[in-house]
Amino acid sequence: MALFFMLALPALAQSVVKFDKEQLVIQTASGQKYNFTVEIADTNEQRQRGLMYRKEMAADAGMIFDFGTSRRVQMWMENTVLPLDMLFIDRAGIVRGIKQNAVPYSRDIIDSVTEVKYVLELNAGATAKLGIKPGDRVVSPSITKYM
Repeated sequence: MALFFMLALPALAQSVVKFDKEQLVIQTASGQKYNFTVEIADTNEQRQRGLMYRKEMAADAGMIFDFGTSRRVQMWMENTVLPLDMLFIDRAGIVRGIKQNAVPYSRDIIDSVTEVKYVLELNAGATAKLGIKPGDRVVSPSITKYM
């Protein structure tokens, strides 16, 4: 019986979790606008799964985590294959911090340091390539519905 559960665990870990999608725009302080199609992680199950086990993601794709309330957020990359940039965003849609090039499979804690309501995950290198910095604005239906 124990062997059955040990063999079944990897399959359970990769079970399908469904995500809705929305359009999201990052507006930089210099006036540039970058469009993304992002999956929405706004339930505990979705936030726990995130981008785990994904082997690829389009350059204009990402995932936005909605934590429901503003709070200090801690994340990690365990079971995440893709290197990612993480944007920590407050309830008004302002980028408060960025973790660039989060290391795949790492169990190191990635801390927002300040209270945020959202975390946006993009492919690693996107923020550097596009010049996205703290203070830039993120606009999407999920963010603006609370404003």
